[in-house]
Amino acid sequence: MTPITKDMIINDVIKKYPETIAVFNRFNVDACCGGGASIEATARADGVAVDALLAALNDAA
Repeated sequence: MTPITKDMIINDVIKKYPETIAVFNRFNVDACCGGGASIEATARADGVAVDALLAALNDAA
């Protein structure tokens, strides 16, 4: 598996790893309207700790 990184686009991650949708929801990250942006940009805009989100995404994937 390729690790999920902060520079990846949310929509691309969800397409490759659909199970990550639950993680985005749990962290209250806007995976719908913010889905065209990077994980880092959207997480920061939503006030989410990027490192914690990435760890959870990689665990799920």
